[in-house]
Amino acid sequence: MAVEIVYRSSRDPERLFMDKAEADRHDKMLELAERLGEVLLKAVPSLTEVQAEEAGIYMAKHRELFAKAFRGSPDVLATLQEEGEQEPA
Repeated sequence: MAVEIVYRSSRDPERLFMDKAEADRHDKMLELAERLGEVLLKAVPSLTEVQAEEAGIYMAKHRELFAKAFRGSPDVLATLQEEGEQEPA
């Protein structure tokens, strides 16, 4: 019988990973998403908690592109728009 080591995300316990580094990255992404959601709720009170959470997760998943945009290259966000247009509705 073979033994496999799996890692569980502390913020998403139902999600399992074969690599500890990948599990850590996922946890950090979820932590960032949570903080972003909190900031968005405070900045835009008309957002629901679900909307703020979804926006926070989206931004955290694409943090590299948002970082480049904030550093003066807003055109990189066009790649996100292109991806959204290609996804089935």
